[in-house]
Amino acid sequence: MKIYIIAGEASGDLHGSKLIEEILKKSPETDIRCWGGDLMAKAGGKVVKHYRDLAFMGFWEVITNLSTILSNISFCKKDIEAFNPDLIIYIDYPGFNLRIAKWAKQKGYRNFYYISPQIWAWNTGRVHQIKKNIDVMAVILPFEKEFYKEHGMEVDFVGHPLLDFTESLQVDPDFRQLNHLGNKEIIALLPGSRKQEILKMLPTMLALTVDFPDYQFVVAGAPSQDKSFYEGMLAPFENVSFIQGNTYGLLQNAKAALVTSGTATLETALFEVPEIVCYKGNTLSYLIARQVIKVKYISLVNLILDRPHVKELIQSDFNAIQLKKELTAILQPAKQAELKAGYKELKNKLGNTGAAKRTADLVGRSIMFGMEDE
Repeated sequence: MKIYIIAGEASGDLHGSKLIEEILKKSPETDIRCWGGDLMAKAGGKVVKHYRDLAFMGFWEVITNLSTILSNISFCKKDIEAFNPDLIIYIDYPGFNLRIAKWAKQKGYRNFYYISPQIWAWNTGRVHQIKKNIDVMAVILPFEKEFYKEHGMEVDFVGHPLLDFTESLQVDPDFRQLNHLGNKEIIALLPGSRKQEILKMLPTMLALTVDFPDYQFVVAGAPSQDKSFYEGMLAPFENVSFIQGNTYGLLQNAKAALVTSGTATLETALFEVPEIVCYKGNTLSYLIARQVIKVKYISLVNLILDRPHVKELIQSDFNAIQLKKELTAILQPAKQAELKAGYKELKNKLGNTGAAKRTADLVGRSIMFGMEDE
């Protein structure tokens, strides 16, 4: 049995790695070729393209890197044909994956999508393309099943894979000592994973730290970036530390967090850490996005709860003055208790643990169904 998996971001690498582990538990002989990262490679997949060479965010950034993107699409098609898989699994990353899925369907390959594109947020018309080209869709957000049903497509809600990580992770009593941290309460800074977003987010986050001398600020370095990339930005700030490869350990020990919009906002909530969601992008990309995005919130926490539970500071609102005001607020005991109560409600909405295992079961049934069709 041969499976081809395409994940184009750090979160996709994380979820893809757990899916690979579950697939190989069920069928150890499965040959898995993939686009992803170090975690997917460690889990047993043969990585032919690393996500750090793929991630372009924003409309303007995509346009300026179009030749690279087109080259990657061409390579992917040729690589799939050479491998000739029984199933192609797409993990989020819609701009690229939906192009490949359309081509693959025309070529007769069986398509499986794990972690739906956020078409409920913008470009809802893509649902017709998905219905036509995707054989099985496994969704991880509770409202997505109803969204697809309204558009005439049955999908499987498998629960959110982050629950498996956050529920099972043991607290490391030596975290502070191993990372040379003192006894001050920790505020985590999660500025994102891509260079362009880190350069936009981290300087503003760091400027805030001088106003909170009683706290220890710790930057979570992205696994896709070298430590040297951060050093120049961190050098002027004595009360700021840096860790890499242990963001979950950091969140387990954090009093509060400033988090760039993305999967990390949900991870932070699942660890029940009071947070401020931050976002600032290229001005042109933001103006275009504001015209097409149809949801009320940018954070998954607020979207799932369907209310503004965590504060979102977007574009011009993301500045040191606003950050200071909102951070001061979420450090107060009453606000901390309010946020944590909402996080418990969030967990209940996300379902039970075992998303990767349930998805692997669907993968197995999908392959068998495809073989029966032949």
